[in-house]
Amino acid sequence: MLQELGKKAKAASRIMAKLGQNDKNNALLMVADALVTNSEEIIKANDIDIENGIKNGMSEALLDRLKLTKARFDDMAEGIRQVVSLEDPVGEVLSMKERPNGLLIGQKRVPMGVIGIIYESRPNVTVDAFALCFKTGNSVILRGGSDCIHSNIALVKVIKEALKSAGVTEDAINLIENTDREIAKQFMKLNKYVDLLIPRGGAGLIRTVVENATIPVIETGTGNCHIYIDKDADLDKALPIIKNAKLQRLGVCNACESLVIHKDIAAKAVPLIADMLSENDCEIRGDEQAVLLSSNIVPATEDDFATEYLAKIISAKIVDSIDEAIEHINNYSTGHSESIITESYENAQRFLNEIDSACVYVNASTRFTDGFMFGFGAEIGISTQKLHARGPMGLLALTSTKFIVYGNGQIRE
Repeated sequence: MLQELGKKAKAASRIMAKLGQNDKNNALLMVADALVTNSEEIIKANDIDIENGIKNGMSEALLDRLKLTKARFDDMAEGIRQVVSLEDPVGEVLSMKERPNGLLIGQKRVPMGVIGIIYESRPNVTVDAFALCFKTGNSVILRGGSDCIHSNIALVKVIKEALKSAGVTEDAINLIENTDREIAKQFMKLNKYVDLLIPRGGAGLIRTVVENATIPVIETGTGNCHIYIDKDADLDKALPIIKNAKLQRLGVCNACESLVIHKDIAAKAVPLIADMLSENDCEIRGDEQAVLLSSNIVPATEDDFATEYLAKIISAKIVDSIDEAIEHINNYSTGHSESIITESYENAQRFLNEIDSACVYVNASTRFTDGFMFGFGAEIGISTQKLHARGPMGLLALTSTKFIVYGNGQIRE
């Protein structure tokens, strides 16, 4: 079954590579409209997944990831329309130079081919992944989790129907409906047909893919994201940023999970932060100094500073200097997103330069680490590795290059 799916996806990728920008954009607009038009039908399928999630004891944060609403369909459709509005990178000639022998050697941007996505309880990934892969002339094979299988089947059905209406191959999108883990492991070894594999989910999923895949993998890391409250922080800025970064949505990888606070501002900042978070039922686990500054803080363990909670829990660490803050963050971070709250230009620049993460902010919430927010229309994932792509991955991350060489009869002597 997987072999046949791989063959279809590979054949579709060759068709996709020849599509022009207008053809791709028109098809995407039809998909966006179809998703909104058929949202009630898809939400009914999603309700089954939600019911099963509740029965299986799924957490509030994961249920939030799983749930589809009319508003989220509008967001998905708008994401597709943003992708349409972006310049198609495929076909761009990056360079062209003449060699002494008269050869013209250039480099051209091309589709990756077949892209595989393995993900968990986020049916919106189905749409985002398709839109970005389609715009860049790739076909995609999707393997979602069992917890969102009804939603994914309904979404892919609507997308395929829209592609058929647009006169485009339906095999541009393919869904592995068998949610058995052994099938997923077989998929990770389908390197004969799949050119790139991208996992999106928790640490366990990502580790499994990295350790088992024979296909090149872009690792989308977990998000132990930090906010550092510098001694020169404006607390009127800090409190809303922390509240937004931690509490706006719990089950997302760009939510803040760890606070680092300079000792010179801690006596004033910690009680305010602890009260604000406690009022929102968020547990704070702090080091010894933090515990002394607020009765709303409970003692942290060493593991707490390295944990992506995806829940109403956050760690807090008091540091003596920005040097210690940077060292602590680089030590415990997953390389995703970190922010400094400061009015000091010097400290802001040091933080930007010395923090080794994909996205580093000054006086802003980590929640902005997102393809939609960065103007990519959507994202295929947030890469925390350094090869090929890093940070929110948009269109460029789904392309490769090839050399194009013009000659006039030259032979090598």
